[in-house]
Amino acid sequence: MPNGPRSVSPVATGAERIFDDLREVAARVRAELEAEIAESALELPADAAPAAEISRFARDERARVLEAGVSGLEKLAAHREDELDGDETFGVEAIVLLEGRPAILVQRQDFAPQHDEWAVLEPQRPAIRESLLRVGRVEVTGHPSLDWIGTAFLVGPRTVMTNRHVAAEFSRFEDERWALEFGMSARVDPAEELPAEGGPPGPSVPYEITDVIGIHPDVDMALLRVEPASGDGLPTPLAVAADAPASLPGRPVYVIGYPAWDGRRNEPESMRRIFMDVYNVKRLQPGTATEFTPGGLVMKHDCSTLGGNSGSPVFDLADHRVLGLHFGGRYRTGNFAVPLWELVEDPLLEKAEVNWV
Repeated sequence: MPNGPRSVSPVATGAERIFDDLREVAARVRAELEAEIAESALELPADAAPAAEISRFARDERARVLEAGVSGLEKLAAHREDELDGDETFGVEAIVLLEGRPAILVQRQDFAPQHDEWAVLEPQRPAIRESLLRVGRVEVTGHPSLDWIGTAFLVGPRTVMTNRHVAAEFSRFEDERWALEFGMSARVDPAEELPAEGGPPGPSVPYEITDVIGIHPDVDMALLRVEPASGDGLPTPLAVAADAPASLPGRPVYVIGYPAWDGRRNEPESMRRIFMDVYNVKRLQPGTATEFTPGGLVMKHDCSTLGGNSGSPVFDLADHRVLGLHFGGRYRTGNFAVPLWELVEDPLLEKAEVNWV
């Protein structure tokens, strides 16, 4: 990739690699702004969203960012990347995040109709909804400073997978095994969504975490035993990829999780302006797998994740198998996941009865 502003995309993939036609995207965003139907103009009731979400200042700021991004895209299309100023560079990044690599709100285990770059999600909607039902927020009681920690997902009959650094917040290693910390409890709630306008919150049937099956010694992974909090039982587990896809780099994928505000990990003002302070709720985050070295234990992807995505599944959009366990990333650098098919014979995952497919 050439040197210059294009090399600093927050999703580690330049706009020219995400969008087929930069001029077409610029024209579309400009038309939406002129018609006042940009995403920033959609209001939510005051009792369902932070004040920043519905303030006129926030909408105007969003419009200014996107207008600068349109100018930046037009310069990129004309191969004038060296002329981009700071506002245009950030505006291009905002358009990448909002259109090329969006973080789509989930409401009542569904998501708004998608057009343009991500219209490909529409025929996959039924399968994605099934995935959404099996991913939840890890919540804790008795922790000295946190009430929720990350994301987890069903991978076995009574098993959820998350990150080691998530489980470590409510677990301890004692007598040669991991166990839940004294005085603390934890659960996985598949809801925790931003309420839809005019409607009640979606139903919530959390899973109680009853035991630590194990913490992986080599990768950032924990496997936890769960039980339903009601008599309804647990959904069937997600299908976990037992083999690698035929071609990984450039493969469409999606992440489901709970992006959280984290100014230590992400560029604070940029993230606040793009996400408009709507954090900690369930989102669908499409993107592509970008890199994997055969035999390695790290795959990279460019979905727009934030701190609370720790423990999120990375799904193959083609067959909806879980390819990876997201464990980290950094703004303007990229995102990382454990390639699960590399652990198909791992004794800990065998003990957890992972649903390999």
